[in-house]
Amino acid sequence: MKKKYFAIVIVSLLFCQVFYAKQNTGHNDHTLQAEQIFGLLEMPFLAIALVFSLLTATRLKGGKFGSGMILLAWGFAVMALGHLHMQIAQIFDYNIFNNLFGKTIGNYIWFIALILTWGLSALGFYKIYKASKI
Repeated sequence: MKKKYFAIVIVSLLFCQVFYAKQNTGHNDHTLQAEQIFGLLEMPFLAIALVFSLLTATRLKGGKFGSGMILLAWGFAVMALGHLHMQIAQIFDYNIFNNLFGKTIGNYIWFIALILTWGLSALGFYKIYKASKI
């Protein structure tokens, strides 16, 4: 139940940031470029990967496979938030991390999020691999 409230809070904060960015940008009159459209097209895939990894992890209820799957789910969550951040920065020219934490610390947070995504995904896949060896 706590995870559900945590997810709702994170999504709410991100939507508030999106609406704030849209109000404070001077780019309301430009059209989306091809790379921005392709970037937006990956968002549903990340949402599907996140939802099904969480569903699979909760269905496995821990155990060897479940612990690896929950790490993958958290890796997908960080990745999805990072990609949402990139799309907001590209489309609205609003960098959430830099505006909240300053340019230097914002860049470090972005780097940590990137490493965290890779680390959680790699560790999750490794745990699943180890559990699948008989």
